[in-house]
Amino acid sequence: MTGSRTPTAAEELRGAGLRVTAARVALLEAVRAGDHLGVEAIAGGVRDRVGHVSLQAVYEGLHALTAAGLIRRIEPAGSPARFEGRVGDNHHHAVCRSCGLVVDVDCEAGEAPCLTASDDHGFAIDEAEVIYWGLCPDCSAPRSARAL
Repeated sequence: MTGSRTPTAAEELRGAGLRVTAARVALLEAVRAGDHLGVEAIAGGVRDRVGHVSLQAVYEGLHALTAAGLIRRIEPAGSPARFEGRVGDNHHHAVCRSCGLVVDVDCEAGEAPCLTASDDHGFAIDEAEVIYWGLCPDCSAPRSARAL
């Protein structure tokens, strides 16, 4: 029985037609190790792995990885861009109005676009992106319970 092996970050970069550099490998690994991280947090993770890298290089690398489909950029209203490594599936997000926590929410239908537009205006719709807004469990707990 032959087991399938998960490709390395370098192999994924090559497969996407991107040049493999230590910074790009670190960038891809930092996004995938994090949880809906902002650019500053990602830059810190990259610097921990490879030393100094400019914020401009991080932005350029994130753009290249997003364009190649290796990572996903989300921008909840009123928040800076965040990045995640979960791509190629049909999932949405829940965002806490108080602390800004972002979590994945699997689509109940399972198939893209998983929602049907009331009027598609002639578009060939292939994806729906939903953001659920509310309070996370920590922020919705009564203050007395949070103080414990």
